Amino acid sequence: MRKLFLFLLSLTALVPLSGFGQRKPLSEQMALTVLDKMYPDSLFNRTEKFPKWSYDMGVIFEGLTDVWRNTGNSDYFKYMQSRMDAYLSIPDSIKNYNVTDFNIDNIKNGTTLLTLYKVTGKEKYLKACHQLYEQLKKHPRTNEGGFWHKKIYPYQMWLDGLYMGQPFYAEYASLMNIPAAFDDIANQFVYMEKNARDTKTGLLYHGWDESRKERWSDPKTGLSPHFWARGIGWYAMALVDVLDYFPLDHPRRQELLDILNRTLTAVVNYQDAKSGVWYDIVDLGTRKGNYLESSASSMFVFALAKSLRKGYIPATFQKNLDRGYKGLVKEFISVAGEDRVNLNKTVQVSGLGGKKYRDGSFDYYMSEPVITNDPKGVGAFILAASEAEFVQAQKGKKRHTVTLDNYYNNEYKKTPSGDLKPYHYLWDGDDNNGFSLLGRIFEKNGGNLTTLKTAPTVQNLAQSSVYIIVDPDTEKETNQPNFMNETDAKQIAKWVQSGGVLVLLLNDHGNCEISKFNTLSQQFGITFNNDSRNRVKGNEFQTGAILIPRGNAVFPNTSKIYVKEISTLQVKSPAQALIKDQNDTIMATAKYGRGTIFAIGDPWLYNEYTDGRKLPKEYQNFSAANDLVHWLLKQAIK
Repeated sequence: MRKLFLFLLSLTALVPLSGFGQRKPLSEQMALTVLDKMYPDSLFNRTEKFPKWSYDMGVIFEGLTDVWRNTGNSDYFKYMQSRMDAYLSIPDSIKNYNVTDFNIDNIKNGTTLLTLYKVTGKEKYLKACHQLYEQLKKHPRTNEGGFWHKKIYPYQMWLDGLYMGQPFYAEYASLMNIPAAFDDIANQFVYMEKNARDTKTGLLYHGWDESRKERWSDPKTGLSPHFWARGIGWYAMALVDVLDYFPLDHPRRQELLDILNRTLTAVVNYQDAKSGVWYDIVDLGTRKGNYLESSASSMFVFALAKSLRKGYIPATFQKNLDRGYKGLVKEFISVAGEDRVNLNKTVQVSGLGGKKYRDGSFDYYMSEPVITNDPKGVGAFILAASEAEFVQAQKGKKRHTVTLDNYYNNEYKKTPSGDLKPYHYLWDGDDNNGFSLLGRIFEKNGGNLTTLKTAPTVQNLAQSSVYIIVDPDTEKETNQPNFMNETDAKQIAKWVQSGGVLVLLLNDHGNCEISKFNTLSQQFGITFNNDSRNRVKGNEFQTGAILIPRGNAVFPNTSKIYVKEISTLQVKSPAQALIKDQNDTIMATAKYGRGTIFAIGDPWLYNEYTDGRKLPKEYQNFSAANDLVHWLLKQAIK
């Protein structure tokens, strides 16, 4: 880890200084290259030669989604949204998509559509996802049940297809509550590994033909001749992305984890000792003509980094990640201007069969063009860099459990499947009212996210360093709200006194239960007023502007924020005002025993006002969220 950290510091020599004397992370530099050079608006403003519905774009958008979440810069989100909207310009249809092609590649962009739906709530994105799911329901399969790669490639499974179809399938099944889908998803990986894994090396062959009719297929095994690096990379990325949505209690989840561990174990055995990256044909590094390839190397680094972060693989893989990311940057990245980089040495395409027949031979793979800034490599590199940067951000930070209340704030709404699900200011909410971006900031800084659905006690908060209570329910929001009471307040206060960090994010009068909740806050010298300050009409954002004085201990990197419709505070010892505006106390802190309290009369840091899509850029709510998280975790002693 230390070597990786030192190397990351040395990367600053790669790029020129920005106007503020700071360099952007490599994931963002690559993303900015995308915005500058790839998929320009002009492509989507014409009726003739409109772009194909292509998975290449979907890989790019996976990377841009990460950068948007890392930065709160909506430019990345709007870039994705505008291009997807162009494909959905015809109601209830996806332009240039034909379900009867039964091409598994065409499913890939569905993950971007799901992101757009979860963030915006717009039905057009979900309707498009329903179309893609209909393809999966009717998609032709091998005799044992594996999806064909394409209708034009009957009875064939390629490694590529797992990434193109299964992450969308898993996320859609989770959203729409289709539990039977997860056995089917697990089977796809099992079938692919069973039929394509080489028992000697543990590597996976690029393709498998159940019919044995293709010239490229071995007449006995049906396998293609070689281990193509990007194919294995697709498969590894598919596994780690599917696990995001595969139920934790599903009996077959462990099968997928076992396959992931076997796959990555085989991959690192063929990591080039000198460069730290991988050859296009994985096991033939010494063969003349073979070359180090950037897209596959990026995919392997991404899979290693995310698997380590999620705890899917042992920590012994860390050394492979360190060498892999160092090599990735050294071998393939070049400066492309201020805060811009290029990704070099990506094979443009490799396949099997087809009209211009691809026989799967070594010479065939070596004949394909190798180019700069191919979208498949660029998207994978952004993902790899983002995950490596996540690791760097966590370096040296103590792990703290951050618990979000779902007891006093306990609202439900119907999901697209018709089920009732908790929502409003929760970690898993990607919509305007969710805390997914705030949760990501906590995780980057060492936070382990949990949710408390029962009344807090000293015992059930014992493992928590930070406890966040947001917007306690009124009777109009919940049939039987859980109001704050003396018993709960004493338990929370006792926990704070022993060293807990309590965060109170209330709301304004009429949208939050305040009077009873003051039973808790007044123990620390804080009273929430039954008022509603900063009432904003439409886009008159200036009405919600709050200036942060220079040198503020909690918000050292933030000067202007937006907070609307808040309850102001009264403070007395041990509390003190942190931010005041026109004699009103907006934020307060307090020390209580060994613990700390932070309070504001608004949920404030939910996605709508941190993700950059709504607020003008002069408002620094995303920066404020980072500042606050750093400060809160610094106070934590548990």
